[in-house]
Amino acid sequence: MKSPYDVIIAPHVTEKSMALSLGDARIREEANIVRKYTFLVATTSNKIEIKSALEAIYNEGRKDADKIKISDVRTIKVLGKKRRRGKSTGYEPDRKKAIVT
Repeated sequence: MKSPYDVIIAPHVTEKSMALSLGDARIREEANIVRKYTFLVATTSNKIEIKSALEAIYNEGRKDADKIKISDVRTIKVLGKKRRRGKSTGYEPDRKKAIVT
């Protein structure tokens, strides 16, 4: 089994991902707000591994009442862009993002 820290690489922080983490501005009640968080994950990992890794990382050392429960995981494969430095050309590595609810 993979380590949770091998599956989850880092949180993906952009303006769009921060807006997703705040929830929908039209919803006023705190209990009804659905927050979504974005992470960079290993390209070989699947949704089940991502869910169990995040729950293992964020529930470590918490009481049963305070543990988080992930309801949905969506993944996006981002292909590497073509980059050029002088005469030589190359590609950025492919990435995989996970949007977690």
